[in-house]
Amino acid sequence: MRRLLLALPFALLPLAVAHAAVEHDHDHEHGSLGAHEHGVGRLNAALDGQTLELELESPAMNLVGFEHAATTDADKAKVAAVRAQLEKPLTLFNLPKAAGCVVATQELESPLFGDKPDADDHDEDDHEDAKDGHEHHHDHSEIHAHYQFSCSAPGALKTLDLATIFNTFPATQKIQVQLISPSGQQGVEVTAKAAALKF
Repeated sequence: MRRLLLALPFALLPLAVAHAAVEHDHDHEHGSLGAHEHGVGRLNAALDGQTLELELESPAMNLVGFEHAATTDADKAKVAAVRAQLEKPLTLFNLPKAAGCVVATQELESPLFGDKPDADDHDEDDHEDAKDGHEHHHDHSEIHAHYQFSCSAPGALKTLDLATIFNTFPATQKIQVQLISPSGQQGVEVTAKAAALKF
């Protein structure tokens, strides 16, 4: 299953590159694929037999409202609350009870959670330059959530409804979804007004 998700970005690469070329010209230093854009999250979804795999990536700004390390009690409480919400994926992704999905594995990663920074994150030294007005380019924090579900009745997964994500994290304006399901592959942009897509 892991191989299926790893192949996903390449399967939809032409779509992503075309989209990135249009929307992310100003952000070229971060690469055309997976550019860090506030308000925009990314979701890779793959349904293979009874296994559903979901991988959500989002700038921390969309979920917690900031990207700096949590130093105040209020910031730490916000990070803890967001982590607790991400630890309930059946609720967050509104998976239908009829599908009989249970969480097989889940991993949450973010520098805000005290994890090691991702390869694209910058070292602490870079934060010294943040005073010159380029803070946006030096202080990116991402939150990655990876879930694998085992679903006893995958046929009941007719749609993937992301409304709860938009309601829970209102700073998220759109989610770029790449989906592999028995009916094929699709790349679609989902917003709060149209939060569901068909499997």
